[in-house]
Amino acid sequence: MKKRLSQIISTLLLGTLLVTGCSSEGSAPATSTQTATPSTEASAPAASKVQDIKDGINLATDLSKLPEAAAKRTDTFIAGLTEPGGVFNPFFYHNGYDGNVSAAIFESLVDVDATGKPVPKLAEKWDVSPDQLTYTFHLRPNLKFSDGSPLTAEDVAFTLTVLHDKTYDGETDIFVASIKGGREYKEGKANTIEGIKVIDPQTIQITTEKVNAKSLVLLGGQVLSKAYYGKEYKPGDLEYLRTLHGKPLGAGPYKFEAYIPGQEVRYLANEHYYAGKPQVEHFIYKTTEGDALQFIQTGEMDYNSFTVNSDNIEQLQQLGYVNINLYTSSAYSYIKFNHSKPFFKDKRVRQAFIYGLDRQKILDLTYQGYAQVANVPISPVSWAYTEDVNPYAYNPEKAKQLLDEAGWKPGADGIREKDGQKLIVHYYTTKGKLGEVLIPIAKENYKELGIQFEAEMMDYNAVLARTEKGDHDLASFSTTMLIDPDDGVEAFSTKKGKSGFTGTNGYSNAKVDELLEAGLSTLDIEKRKAIYKDLYKELSDDPPYIFLGYRKILSAHNGKIKGLEPNPFTGISTSLPGIKIE
Repeated sequence: MKKRLSQIISTLLLGTLLVTGCSSEGSAPATSTQTATPSTEASAPAASKVQDIKDGINLATDLSKLPEAAAKRTDTFIAGLTEPGGVFNPFFYHNGYDGNVSAAIFESLVDVDATGKPVPKLAEKWDVSPDQLTYTFHLRPNLKFSDGSPLTAEDVAFTLTVLHDKTYDGETDIFVASIKGGREYKEGKANTIEGIKVIDPQTIQITTEKVNAKSLVLLGGQVLSKAYYGKEYKPGDLEYLRTLHGKPLGAGPYKFEAYIPGQEVRYLANEHYYAGKPQVEHFIYKTTEGDALQFIQTGEMDYNSFTVNSDNIEQLQQLGYVNINLYTSSAYSYIKFNHSKPFFKDKRVRQAFIYGLDRQKILDLTYQGYAQVANVPISPVSWAYTEDVNPYAYNPEKAKQLLDEAGWKPGADGIREKDGQKLIVHYYTTKGKLGEVLIPIAKENYKELGIQFEAEMMDYNAVLARTEKGDHDLASFSTTMLIDPDDGVEAFSTKKGKSGFTGTNGYSNAKVDELLEAGLSTLDIEKRKAIYKDLYKELSDDPPYIFLGYRKILSAHNGKIKGLEPNPFTGISTSLPGIKIE
C-alpha cells in the first residue's frame, strides 16, 4: 500500500502531514491523543459549563498558575507523542509516529500553508514550464545539513533516484509524478533517470511525462544527504540504509540527539537550519504512556492533544495557564459500502442508507457539538470544499421510498426482501466512542426502514483485514489529514486498481474516472475548483461512501510557549522553527 494509510502521497514526502492511524474515531493531530476524563456514555453538549471558545488559539488566562516544573524550563519544549517505531527516515517508515519524529529532522523544498497551498522552504522559488511538465527548483544559497555539509541539487537528485530504485520498499510512490525515464531506471534499462537534470549546485530541473497537480509537492519533498545516505548506494541494493534509520541526518530545524524507547525522543536545535537556529535549544517528544491532562498539570509536558468534548475543554480552561487550540481537521470519517454486494450495486439503495441514518445525532452525541456532518470527501478547511451538493438530511420516509423503488419490499417479519434475499447487512468498526454511539442509533434507524443491521466492534487491524478481503457489507474508517483534494477521492478511481487503505470493493463510475483525471490535469486552482465541484455532485448522486463528519481537533500548550500554531495540515511541525519560551 503506497502510503495510502494517509491517502496523501505528496504530503508524506513533506513529512509535515503526520500520520496517527486510520480508524472510526477520525484522524488525530501530530501527537498522541488522550482523553482527560474518559466517559463510557454519550452525553449531550454541555456548553453551559464551557466559557466561549473559538476556532484558533484561545490564550491562557493566568500564567501564574503554571506548574513549577514547566515554569523553570527556559530552553526546552516537550510535546506528547505515541511511541514511534524507530525508523527515522521520511521515506522508509511504516509507523506514522516515526513520521512525526522525522518531520523535525528533515526539511522539504516545498511546504504547504494553512490552506494546503504550496509555499517555499529549501527551494526559494520554482518555475513550471508552459506545458506544465518541467519543474525547475531554485535552492536557497548556502544550504547545509545539520552536520554542516552542503545541501545541493545533487542531494535532491540522489533522493529522487533512491525512490525509483527497484528495491525501494518504502511507502512513497514517486511514480505519481511520472518523471521521464523513471520506470526505465527502476527496470534496470537505464543507469540514470533521464528527466532529472542538475543544472548547477542550486538548480535542478525535473521533466515529467504527464501533468499532475500533485507533482510540485511530491517532487519538492524532503532531502536526503547523498554524502551520508548515498556513500554505499548501488542501484538495486538499499539494504544498507536500514543501519542509518536510527541515526538520521537532515536539514530540518532540529537534529536528532537520542531515542529512549518508551520514554522520549530528544533533539537539539540545528545551528545550520536555513531560516536560522531555533531559539529553543532542546525539543523532546515524550512517548511515555499516561494521562495527557496529568502530564500538563504536573508540568512534565508543554503540549498535547485531547479528545474534543465539553468536559475536556472545561478542564483545560480551569487550568488557566494553557493556550487552547481548536480547529477543524482536514480529515473526514466515513462508512464504506462493499460495492461487490448485489444490494449496493443500486445507487438508490446506497442513497437510502444515507437518508436513513441520523448522522447529525451520531456526531452530536459523540463529539458534543464539535463536529459537523460531511457530504463531500474534503474538509471545510480546503480550498476545494463546497456545500453545493445534496445535504442528505435525515429523512427515513425518503429512504423507504428509494428502497421501495429499488424493489426491496417489507417481508412478514418486517425485514425487506428482494428475489428471496433479506436486506441484512454486517457492519464492522473499531472500538471507540464513535462506534459505541453509532451502532445503537444505526440499528434503530435501519430497523425503521426494514433493514437488519448487524454490528461488530474489533481492533483496527481486524477491520482492515476483513475489508481487504471483502468480508463485510459496511465498515467505518477515517482518512488522516489530507492536503490535496485528490487525496480524499482517488480511492474511487477504477483506473488505479485497488487504491485506498481499504479500497472500494468494486465502485465504478466512468464520469467519476473522467473528473478524477481532469482534477489532476491542470495546476490552475480555479479550474480545479470547478472540476471538483462537478465531481462532488456526481459522488453525491452515486455515493461510494456514507460520508460521516469533519471533527474538531483540540490541543493545549503551555502559555509561555509562543509561536506554536498547530494547523489542519501540518500539526505542530511547521511551527517548530519559530517557537519561543517567554
